[in-house]
Amino acid sequence: MRLGATIPNFKAETTQGPIKFYEWLGDSWCVLFSHPADFTPVCTTELGRIAVHDHEFKKRGVKVIAHSCDKLKDHKDWVADIKSYCLDIPGDFPYPIIGDEKRELAVLLDMIDEDSKDDPEVAMTVRALYIIGPDKKLKLSMQYPASTGRNVDEILRVIDSLQLTSRLKVIATPANWTDGGEAKENDGDEVSREETARNAKKEQKTASVLPGTKVMILPHVKDEDLPKLFPKGVEKINMPSGITYVRTTTDY
Repeated sequence: MRLGATIPNFKAETTQGPIKFYEWLGDSWCVLFSHPADFTPVCTTELGRIAVHDHEFKKRGVKVIAHSCDKLKDHKDWVADIKSYCLDIPGDFPYPIIGDEKRELAVLLDMIDEDSKDDPEVAMTVRALYIIGPDKKLKLSMQYPASTGRNVDEILRVIDSLQLTSRLKVIATPANWTDGGEAKENDGDEVSREETARNAKKEQKTASVLPGTKVMILPHVKDEDLPKLFPKGVEKINMPSGITYVRTTTDY
């Protein structure tokens, strides 16, 4: 499924009862992540760690739903195993798991071809992770092989980026960007390690930033509009090409 595609309004049976996707999602963001089968070791750790971090998804206004190509009864038994293995899951298992024994939803969501859905080897590739916006469109897609478990911190990081750039359409986040958390709020109290290394005697005039917290200003934004958009300042990077296209800010 391509970025920007509209997720269909599917119906599904889940461990928390039947759903109509649009009705269930409402105006929230969504992480929908799939698994080829229940009682698999890597998938067990993934569902467990995402359950442990459920509060982080809720904090961001994100609903989580898993999808697995197995019977609904197996899902419920699997949840008991997941809770037994991941003892730090607080309370009840926090999100629903869709039952898709015939892989019909996997086909509808373009995770597997219709012609291959009954091939057990090909079916092991049903390991997509979709981040879906409130507009029901696909914002990000990650495809993982069965040998490689998902990284929950990375899922949360890209959600932060997607939500920020959805709100501020004149910026993009660079490689290794993080939102900076509390350090970004300490306005003027201390300088970053990056800035200290560059000039230890520089006056503490800018906001404290952790490495990676700066965002990039999109090329279409005119220089004359920068003071209004980013009153706390913009850094322009001189390049050997002489073209000024890297402009960064922490004012967001």
